[in-house]
Amino acid sequence: MELAKSYNPKQVEDKIYRLWEKSGFFNPDKLPKRHKKPYSIVIPPPNVTGELHMGHALNAVIQDILIRQKRMKGFKTVWIPGTDHAGIATQNVVEKKLKKEGKTRFDLGREKFVEEVWKWKQQYGNIILGQFKKIGSSCDWSRTRFTMDKDYSLAVKEAFMHYYKKGWIYKGKRVINWCPRCSTSLSDLELEYKEEKGNLYYIKYPLKKDSERFIIVATTRPETMLGDAAVAVNPKDKRYEHLVGEKAILPIANREIPIIADEMIDQNFGTGAVKVTPAHDLADYQIGLKHKLSLIEIIDEKGRITDKAPLKYQNLKALEARQMIVEDLKDQNLIDKIEDYTHQIPKCYRCGAGIEFIPSDQWFLKMEKLAQKARNPVKEKKTIFYPKSFEKPYLDWLKNIKDWCISRQIWWGHKIPIKGENDVLDTWFSSALWPFAAFGWPKKTKDLKEFYPTAVLSTARDIINLWVVRMIFSGMEFMNNKPFKDIYIHATILTKDGKRMSKSLGTGIDPLKLIDEYGADAVRFGIAYQIMGNQDIRFSTDNILMGKKFANKIWNASRFVLFQSSNLELPKLNLKEQKLTQTDKEILNKLNKTIKSVNKDLDSFQFGRAAHTLYDFFWHDFCDIYIEESKNQNNEKTKSILLYVLLNSLILLHPFMPFITEEIYQKIPLKDKKECIMIEEWPK
Repeated sequence: MELAKSYNPKQVEDKIYRLWEKSGFFNPDKLPKRHKKPYSIVIPPPNVTGELHMGHALNAVIQDILIRQKRMKGFKTVWIPGTDHAGIATQNVVEKKLKKEGKTRFDLGREKFVEEVWKWKQQYGNIILGQFKKIGSSCDWSRTRFTMDKDYSLAVKEAFMHYYKKGWIYKGKRVINWCPRCSTSLSDLELEYKEEKGNLYYIKYPLKKDSERFIIVATTRPETMLGDAAVAVNPKDKRYEHLVGEKAILPIANREIPIIADEMIDQNFGTGAVKVTPAHDLADYQIGLKHKLSLIEIIDEKGRITDKAPLKYQNLKALEARQMIVEDLKDQNLIDKIEDYTHQIPKCYRCGAGIEFIPSDQWFLKMEKLAQKARNPVKEKKTIFYPKSFEKPYLDWLKNIKDWCISRQIWWGHKIPIKGENDVLDTWFSSALWPFAAFGWPKKTKDLKEFYPTAVLSTARDIINLWVVRMIFSGMEFMNNKPFKDIYIHATILTKDGKRMSKSLGTGIDPLKLIDEYGADAVRFGIAYQIMGNQDIRFSTDNILMGKKFANKIWNASRFVLFQSSNLELPKLNLKEQKLTQTDKEILNKLNKTIKSVNKDLDSFQFGRAAHTLYDFFWHDFCDIYIEESKNQNNEKTKSILLYVLLNSLILLHPFMPFITEEIYQKIPLKDKKECIMIEEWPK
């Protein structure tokens, strides 16, 4: 069979993917008998609201390279796909849809609204999985999971009740992160801090003993002063030691508040004296507990001033109240000065709204013992980070971990399974169970027994604490075993000038458009070629274009070799028995070195180095040197070596460039050829 004159990915990719799906080899139960030792990966489940972006593409390429290589090595491989219900994000999408129709979720009521979300999920929720197919992901689609499917919901309930019965889940009133726009609590890890220019206000608090004297406090949020319970200074600060134990008069509210000493106060911030508002600041809340201060709620869940404030400020938005309070303080000559001040403002990671810190009744999971369970596998080297540099921040974060606020005040999600509760569980609570719930836990399934623990997790560094920590302690708690042996933290794809890609700013790159223009193999190889250690990738289409040119080189070299071998049906070559020229020996020696090098690099997650090695071998050693020399050695032995080297090269390249290698393989005239290159034996 001959190859067409040129390679056209648009004519090949859909056809080849259908061939793979028809073969059934994505499913470990349908692999040939030689595939025995299990090797599993669970996909970091993308949100049902998501569409394929460059981060997804990068991770899909990494995982597919690993799965395809191990499958060819004879492992019984499974790559579990699935999606996350993404509570806040999905609810926001459906609420926006309703808003266009002039409705709110409250118009529908909880039950009808949840029905609307399910309808949306059925229509749009699997789009991203179809996009994973476009890039060639060899997932076992028959095992696709969703974090709110029936069996998975059973797992979430089981986990909650397990912790609850142990006394590790409790309900309590705490100051938490609150998004007024999403109307829900958020964990610390769900905040994004953005730099903003604001002001630092220096406010005079009159002393009770002598109203002509003041202690001046510095604050960025004058509106919260209405809830002040104290003024605090550092006990080592000599400037204020004579005032500790005295009383100050809170301006505007005209309440007496104590002046206290606490080592948490930074002497170098502002004047070294700060207002303490336990109800609306996380650090102040801790100080308040220690000093038994009042919790005066001055901002409500809608971000408005409560009835605990003087009447004129009530029901104002926090920023409106700030402006009015500052003017009133100026009128009373209680503003010492106002400075420009740039600081980090916490925002909701989903909607971007400013976070309020408010007291709220929430459900918490105790973290002390679970943190130890997360620590042990890493300290004992049973779970290894690649690169190793991520191990220390992982362990450091666990030293100071707080109890996890697991309740959310939204309607879409796993309802807390306690009578009379309307809150749902944090999305990360359910995704923490992914490595074993995806295999059917709490049922004792065949898959769970065979494929847990998984082999490797490939993920981004920004969700190590959000997700990786929680999967590890969940695996240790429920399975008594770590969820994965290796954790590969991949690079981040940035814009050409080194900034984070942003869809909203128009700096994002759509991998599907790249696939349409250059072909999936070009995109895959161009991405893999740039994965060098943990260096972030400054994206340029130059490497994708290089991948396309490389695909054309592979195609043209294969056309030449197959034309030479058009009437040749080869058994496996026994090259040791043949008399070889120096050129023959050199190409076979270089092939052997390439096999060793690629094996070593893939075992240590050096994807870029492996891609460079394959590129250099095929383009320079095989095409530029051996194929050219072969034209002077026109004999059957040379043709055999050409075909041998081509076949082995295609197998080595297959994990990186699966479509073109499969298309060429289907045309190679070998008697004992496998049904697909994806189950060919990896070269030794």
